[in-house]
Amino acid sequence: MLRIIKYLDCIIYWSIVMIPFSISIAPALLSISTGFLIISFLTKKILKKEQIFTRTAINVPLLLLFLITCLSIFNSINYADSLKGGIFKLMRYAFIFLIIVEELKDERHIKRIIFAMGAGIIVASSDGIWQVLTGRDFIRGYVPVVNIGLVRATASFKDSNVFGVYLSAIAPLIFGLALYYFKNKKKIVIFLVSFIALVGILLTYSRPTLLAIYIALFFLGIVRKDRVLIGFLIILTLISPFILPKSVKEWAKEVQYNPLRFMCNDDRIAVYRNSLNMIKDHPFVGLGANTYMKNYKKYRGPVEYRNIVTKDYMYAHNNFLHMAAEIGLIGLGIFIWLLYKLFRECKNIYKRLDNHYLKIVLLSLTACLIAFPVNGLMESSLYYSRVAIIFWYLAGFSLALNKFTHGNKPEGH
Repeated sequence: MLRIIKYLDCIIYWSIVMIPFSISIAPALLSISTGFLIISFLTKKILKKEQIFTRTAINVPLLLLFLITCLSIFNSINYADSLKGGIFKLMRYAFIFLIIVEELKDERHIKRIIFAMGAGIIVASSDGIWQVLTGRDFIRGYVPVVNIGLVRATASFKDSNVFGVYLSAIAPLIFGLALYYFKNKKKIVIFLVSFIALVGILLTYSRPTLLAIYIALFFLGIVRKDRVLIGFLIILTLISPFILPKSVKEWAKEVQYNPLRFMCNDDRIAVYRNSLNMIKDHPFVGLGANTYMKNYKKYRGPVEYRNIVTKDYMYAHNNFLHMAAEIGLIGLGIFIWLLYKLFRECKNIYKRLDNHYLKIVLLSLTACLIAFPVNGLMESSLYYSRVAIIFWYLAGFSLALNKFTHGNKPEGH
């Protein structure tokens, strides 16, 4: 049995490393990695007759979030969809989060995970660059998206905005290490990876992605008291109206320089208003997990914002409205509480870490976690299967660093 457990530990170890890289390739590879991770972990726990999960700062809100998601099924118009795409999917994310918290081994494991993240960024961004230059990405053969004359990279993702969610959720980790940890030759290499990531981000022309990266970098600058970075970001803000592509300037004029219309588009604003109709109808426990798209047509107003006609099946393009519509304002409140507890615990762990490398890793991971909900102000990123997992993975990675704080260091560290 000891040999079996040893094999299971190996599978768990390398599955954790592979997950962030597999996201950049294809959903199938991601499903295989997460499947191996969860099955191996549960098998090991059964064989060892151990308690399944460790305690974390967000276990209580996570449990309540799961319970309210289950409760929402009573209003669901499709029980199968709510079970498979809502309850079971959240359960899967919770497993991944809790497994990573417990199974992150040591500093070498951390470095391998970060290497896998960097490799994923290089592959995805290079794929996006190749796609724009040649007309097709080299992984899945997707053609780029063209909006207002701009050729937008999608890489192997379904659209530019989802590609942007992926990059903005992981790139701040690489940026933080490039700015505040690595030196000499390693610094040159990590800056090269950062540059490739930035090119990929810019080629998405995704406004929520650019905003998320901007806020993440500003956060790093504030915490590190980096006047150069903060100054650069301020200057970039001031000159941005002059360096935008001509088609973007023309479009800004078309929307009368209204910042909300510029950032969200009229169709998104129309969807937000329709989302409020959903929330008003079932304010407490929502319309049912994973039923937003199937309910959308029913709650679409007869006259939409600026006479826009939205599609019959839509995402909310906002995590918080999407969540409130599906699991109610109670569920949304629990999730906001979870975010508060998560960021507070990241702050507490950061203060207790005395290893400079791990402090920069945690600071950069926190920037990643900030970027995700910022991007989610204009995207339903928690409801895109391929990238939603990133949030829970990053949360688990961040809280796992608690075991390296003073008094909690693993043996041999």
